[in-house]
Amino acid sequence: MSTERNKRIVRDFIEQVINEGRLDAAGDYFAEDVVELEPFPGQGPGLSGVKEVLRGMRGAFPDMRWTVEEQIAEGDKVLTRFVWTGTHEAAFLGVPATHRQVSVRGMVIDRIEAARVKDTRIQMDVFGLMQQIAS
Repeated sequence: MSTERNKRIVRDFIEQVINEGRLDAAGDYFAEDVVELEPFPGQGPGLSGVKEVLRGMRGAFPDMRWTVEEQIAEGDKVLTRFVWTGTHEAAFLGVPATHRQVSVRGMVIDRIEAARVKDTRIQMDVFGLMQQIAS
């Protein structure tokens, strides 16, 4: 599979699943047994764990929108640098809704196998996010 096709899979996931909130479509982009190499606190395994985290994030930030700022692909891996924005409308990581706007930067490395994300590693500025909603 080409690196351009792999990058498109990740961009389509971000647009369809995260930005449009079509969480049930996550299986179109992620393998059922996807491995989160650095799981979110309390995240369960596989595709259901990914959906659980996304459901929680969209619940807390219902207008969450991710923007791809850069992508680099080599072989079966895609690095995506992103920024996401949203309004804190429900409890998140123990912080009650503040109704504040947030902007969070991060990067994710996805490994694509058989046109699906097989493993993923996300690094997000959680400290910066917590400063924005707790201050």
